[in-house]
Amino acid sequence: MRIDIITVLPDMLRGFFEESILARAQEKGFAEIHLHDLRDYTLDKWRRVDDYPYGGFAGMVMQCEPIDRCISALKAEREYDEVIYVSPDGETLNQRMANDLSLKGNLIILCGHYKGIDQRVRDHLITKEISIGDYVLTGGELAAAVIADSIVRLIPGVISDEQSALSDCFQDDLLSAPIYTRPADYKGWKVPEILLSGNDAKIKDWEIEQSYERTKRLRPDLLKK
Repeated sequence: MRIDIITVLPDMLRGFFEESILARAQEKGFAEIHLHDLRDYTLDKWRRVDDYPYGGFAGMVMQCEPIDRCISALKAEREYDEVIYVSPDGETLNQRMANDLSLKGNLIILCGHYKGIDQRVRDHLITKEISIGDYVLTGGELAAAVIADSIVRLIPGVISDEQSALSDCFQDDLLSAPIYTRPADYKGWKVPEILLSGNDAKIKDWEIEQSYERTKRLRPDLLKK
């Protein structure tokens, strides 16, 4: 998988993709993540990529031209499955969406900034808009990092124990069951006996029961799905 991220703050993201699982995914060849400075695609001598909005609205707006030039340059080299814009009014990211995107080959993620991007970019260049929650950030970089992380970790081989990813929260629209590790007794806080029994069938039944009960108590909205 290849993910190209268009941003005005590439340094803000560089360190994130050079650590932990995302770094190993790239080192092993499971994923490529490329950062593109939008300012490299403007014709403005001051490297500006924003301007005042028509109609007298407040704030600044990212211009069509540099975004179009960057996306066109990338598309001239390869085909893309999706051109994603991270926006608070996009479709909310969930595990089902991450699963679907992890099966794609090439993705572009455009990070908004300032007051947002010229609507014509959304109308003519963007194929999918994603939000990570009902709140506003100063830019789309953190959202792009979250999206990329949620996708890449699902690629087979990225996580050594693939069953771990398949049993994550939300994979079946349920929360995960409680998990424990050694010691079995800490300050009198004990691990449930069933987990120490070695009976795989009963442990699985316990896991399913706990997963359902936690979802019912903490996220009953998921059960309605």
